[in-house]
Amino acid sequence: MKIVVDINHPAHVHYFKNFIWAMEKKGHQILITASDKDIALQLLDLYNFKYVMLGSYGKGIVHKIINLPILDFRMWKAVHIFDPDLFIGFSPIRASHVSWLMRKKTIALDDTEHAKWEHMLYRPFTDVIMTPECFQKDFGKKQIRYNAYTELLYLYPTRFTPNQQVLSELDLTTDDIFFIIRFVSFDANHDVGQSGIRDKVNIVHTLAKYGQVFITSESQLPPDLEQYRAKISPDKMHDLLYYSTLFVGESSTMASESACLGTHAVYINTLRLGYTDEEESKYNLVTTFSDSNTKEEIIIDKILSLLNDPMLREKGKEKRKKLLADSCDPTSTLIELVESRF
Repeated sequence: MKIVVDINHPAHVHYFKNFIWAMEKKGHQILITASDKDIALQLLDLYNFKYVMLGSYGKGIVHKIINLPILDFRMWKAVHIFDPDLFIGFSPIRASHVSWLMRKKTIALDDTEHAKWEHMLYRPFTDVIMTPECFQKDFGKKQIRYNAYTELLYLYPTRFTPNQQVLSELDLTTDDIFFIIRFVSFDANHDVGQSGIRDKVNIVHTLAKYGQVFITSESQLPPDLEQYRAKISPDKMHDLLYYSTLFVGESSTMASESACLGTHAVYINTLRLGYTDEEESKYNLVTTFSDSNTKEEIIIDKILSLLNDPMLREKGKEKRKKLLADSCDPTSTLIELVESRF
């Protein structure tokens, strides 16, 4: 089978890397198309994937609307000679358009209820939409729900084993207290009108009193925070996240990654999602602050209350066991779907 896997965000590299490796091992042909988005191309290079770079949609609604047909055309040029049987992507706008024009099939993955613009643009042109069970939207007959979180595509235990070597690179040990902080740019379509941490400097300086701080950020950092930027290869971030004491940030994806790795997360964003809500209510691994009027002192008090628990890490890993016991391996689910229905 010939399959196009479309990458439009760095996270998508992680979503589909195990699927690509497994399907190539089975003898299927894979063509990867990719956007120049943040570190997506860097990750593809780190994993030695060959790909066709399609460019960028740009920032802001106007640029994205203008570039939409351009990226559609570039994708068609990249794949029409390959003549694929199937297209796969996460919220795959251009892939769904091109597959429909070529009279091929498309599998879309999604977990973002508020991405209405993306849903409008890809849903009519897809054949199957795979979502977690906790996804709070009904896509009708096209929808297939699986009992796991998107992040388990690459963090399920059979797909990921934490490498302690990352600690040595940063002069850390498993006993050290350290934090990962994530700032997002809020330039995604579903992030328009959303907000997160108001006083980044205060949050960072507060945490720095209790342990080392490592920042990962989509946007430029204030000058006095640059010293905290995580200086590791991006493919090692999940190893670092596994061993970290606590995650604090604006990224729902990294909050969910933390939960899947048994690291407690404080998620600060007005955007609520089904998966972080469930990881909070069912497993108590995520604490969400979605009210923009919440005083920063309340958030810091919650962070400090978590840090006051000397067994925080151990409890997180125990909660992870329950989360994993309740979950399937979604990569295997995707492979089975492709081979049984397409």
